[in-house]
Amino acid sequence: MKTCITIITTCVTAALFAQSPHPHLHDRAIHFPDVSGYQTLVCDFHQHTVFSDGSVWPDIRVQEALRDSVDAISLTEHLEYQPHSADIPHPDRNRSYEIAEQRARPYDLLVIHGAEITRSMPPGHNNAIFIEDANKLQIPDSVEVFREANRQGAFVFWNHPNWMAQRRDGIATMTPTHEYLIEQDLLHGIEVANEMTYSDEALQIALDYDLAIIGTSDIHGLVDWQFNVSEGGHRPVTLVFAEARTPEAIKEALFAHRTVAWFNNTLIGREDVLVPLLESSIQVKSAEYIGITSIAEVTLMNDSDAEFMLLNRSDFTMHANAQVITLAPNTTTTIQVKTLDVLDSFDLSFEVLNAVTAPGTFPTVQIPVTVEE
Repeated sequence: MKTCITIITTCVTAALFAQSPHPHLHDRAIHFPDVSGYQTLVCDFHQHTVFSDGSVWPDIRVQEALRDSVDAISLTEHLEYQPHSADIPHPDRNRSYEIAEQRARPYDLLVIHGAEITRSMPPGHNNAIFIEDANKLQIPDSVEVFREANRQGAFVFWNHPNWMAQRRDGIATMTPTHEYLIEQDLLHGIEVANEMTYSDEALQIALDYDLAIIGTSDIHGLVDWQFNVSEGGHRPVTLVFAEARTPEAIKEALFAHRTVAWFNNTLIGREDVLVPLLESSIQVKSAEYIGITSIAEVTLMNDSDAEFMLLNRSDFTMHANAQVITLAPNTTTTIQVKTLDVLDSFDLSFEVLNAVTAPGTFPTVQIPVTVEE
């Protein structure tokens, strides 16, 4: 029986990894279009395995990322919290990264070296990614450990600042310690979305203190179970707009704040970064008038995994739709627009209700339409 199980497990694993690099499996692959001048990279910079308080071996995180077509991951094991140490002793805190990086080498997946600095509030939990040696981050002083991470060239971000275990009210709140870390250029980003929660207050902190906007799964169990992937759910990720698909380009983009968080079908980011993504995602495929009427039939293509909810802000009303229009992901939707006169071209304007640029603020996209003769 043991031999049979081993053979089955080996065959299943081989079948998964035999697929082309960076596979798109059915409709679970996370897809967003590139924007002008940049590649749109799907990244999950906060994950755990049995090398801290997770439930899986590092190679499972690699397999999950390949199934979701994630471009880059980081296994950010808790440095100070090691509940499995009696069963899995590992004095080298780099071991999780080494296993994942080795497993990912044959495939089109970037594994970024990272670790989670696990402290009481303040400063709470923070991830340091693009590090060189996690062992050197085991420093008692809560500020000095940030200095060491930065000496290693790390990008450091504040994890789940709204976590109820450290904020009973669930409200992300700036502290003098965090202000000092930002002033010293030791803290560079903040999670606005973590696992199952989103924080308006964290987004406002990102805007007020010029921090990169981050979204992560913070996965401890299985991605499929936690986020109901089989039922159409998705892991929270950070979309990074990079000049190339390399660790160096991702790091540059993070420090430049070219990021958007994708959480529960909601896109969160700065307006100057988010709007170009929306404009790349929503494109006009065709437009023509119906017979001799002044009603234009416009087919829109949603080239993304987000299901967009659009509120009409145009100068025209709709003929076959209400003012709120839903664009299903990765497909076309046809709407009818009453333009009053027959026009060669016109603009549509929509407020995107499942996109956020600031607390309570939704971006507007302008969509130029050219009518076919």
